[in-house]
Amino acid sequence: MKQIYSRVFMMVLVVLLTMTSFITQPLMIQAAELELDAESAILVDAETGKVLFAKSPDIALPPASMTKMMTEYLVLEAIDNGEITWETTTQISDYAYSISANPEFSGIGLTQDKAYSVKELYEAMAIFSDNGTSIALAELIAGSEGEFVKRMNKKAEEMGLPDAQFVNSTGLENSSLGENYPEGTDPNGSNLLSARSLALLAYNLINDFPHALDISSRIEDEFEGYKVENLNWMLPHEASYLKQFYYEGMDGLKTGYTGLAGYTFTGTAERDGRRLISVVMRTDSKEARFEQTARLMDYGFSQFNTKELFPQGYQLKDQKTLPISKGKEDTVSISLSEGFTIPIKSGEEELYEVKYHIDEDKLNKEGELVAPIKKGEKIGYAELVYTGEGEHGYIFNAETTTVDLVTDEAVEKSNWFMLALGAVGDFFSGIFSSIVDTVKGWFS
Repeated sequence: MKQIYSRVFMMVLVVLLTMTSFITQPLMIQAAELELDAESAILVDAETGKVLFAKSPDIALPPASMTKMMTEYLVLEAIDNGEITWETTTQISDYAYSISANPEFSGIGLTQDKAYSVKELYEAMAIFSDNGTSIALAELIAGSEGEFVKRMNKKAEEMGLPDAQFVNSTGLENSSLGENYPEGTDPNGSNLLSARSLALLAYNLINDFPHALDISSRIEDEFEGYKVENLNWMLPHEASYLKQFYYEGMDGLKTGYTGLAGYTFTGTAERDGRRLISVVMRTDSKEARFEQTARLMDYGFSQFNTKELFPQGYQLKDQKTLPISKGKEDTVSISLSEGFTIPIKSGEEELYEVKYHIDEDKLNKEGELVAPIKKGEKIGYAELVYTGEGEHGYIFNAETTTVDLVTDEAVEKSNWFMLALGAVGDFFSGIFSSIVDTVKGWFS
């Protein structure tokens, strides 16, 4: 009998332990802090620009060939502006040829005295990270790499890339270019960008020119009669030793390596209509940059969901209306012009609230709106406030999310008779109040 009770007790204990493990496991995963070996890293929602994770994201470091994302952007912009076309051809300068022929650099092997199309050069740059083709494109668009670098820095300023500094179009160190370093730059200079800047650059590239992903997602391409493989191992390569790095939904964007920069990677992947952008800088190996990227992406896709926290028309319970002066109505209803929809971490829905900011210029001295009021008139803005810890903000200059605060209906100005009547009432009310105050004074 004792043995039967003992067995029953053990079975109950096993069931309880199993149930406990099922219950606590998701909480442990959710609570686990993401740790990366990269010196700097960032993870961004590609639709809203919201930063989901950051590790020292504002340190300016050499980006190596991730520099070429800016070169790609300017090439695509030149095509879009009609400066060049995909079919425009150019020959290879001595400088571009010498870099392409150097076995120490990423080189596809260019031929001189041959006309290459922009399409051929761009694909070699984007897929195989060729340096010579990057220089050839820079020279084609701006006349020289030095002039192209000026465009790069100007575009960086327009994009609002914090602490971005470009000294060449490739990501190599200027000291490696010998006498060919771009005119007007430091002969020992290096491109410098932060993970935040690179994420914002990638954001602009894929949003302004989605076609860039059609090219960056190609597993291989043919150039000069040879097949070249994409250096992004997270694409579905056929080689068995690369299959371990495959990541579902990955379609870009740019690898990089120099001795100073280490192994770097800007990645982007889309799953179920959600796109993420990640950057890892100064990892220890080719493998590590992809492993670290996979961890970032897993974290973003598993821990965050895009939700509408507050819908269009939402009103704060204690501030649904504003008082009206000189109107046919005494108050007007106010609400959000559009909803707040952002990616949020699982379980943190209750950590967000709305804060109103009324435009003081819209109010009179008594804090009232003055009629007439139009329906949908902007009277301020509403701010989405996160009350928890560890908020990383956005890759843009704005640190918060805001929407317009508007009136829900029109309020006409009261006619002259009613306004006059109100003024008379206010006049006599004021006299009565003065009399009452005077009488009170007599007996005080």
